[in-house]
Amino acid sequence: MSHEDPPGGYPYQPYGAPYGDQPPPHYGQGYGPPPRPSGQGPQASAIVALVLNLLAVVSCCNLLAIPGSILAGLAMGRSATEPDKARGLLVWSWVLFGAGFVLTIGLFVFLGVIGAFDD
Repeated sequence: MSHEDPPGGYPYQPYGAPYGDQPPPHYGQGYGPPPRPSGQGPQASAIVALVLNLLAVVSCCNLLAIPGSILAGLAMGRSATEPDKARGLLVWSWVLFGAGFVLTIGLFVFLGVIGAFDD
């Protein structure tokens, strides 16, 4: 029994050696940062923003959702080639969606306070 490295390149560690005495091969050589998650990035968010903005246009008559859906559609087209610009377009799409949602709720509250829904 010799203490040479086997042909596979993994250093020989005798049976019963305490755990951690020998680091694994290539330890500390630094391979760079860990890989990014394999999610869709701006593509998935653009799809969700587009669907929600279109639903807001149809169901609530949210006029700010029209430019929001246009921006989400543009972000979908640029998500593969220009992800930074797509993220910027998505931010504005979500801002328009939220602002339109808040204004729609404010309109219904205002109409309720002035009695527009009373019979």
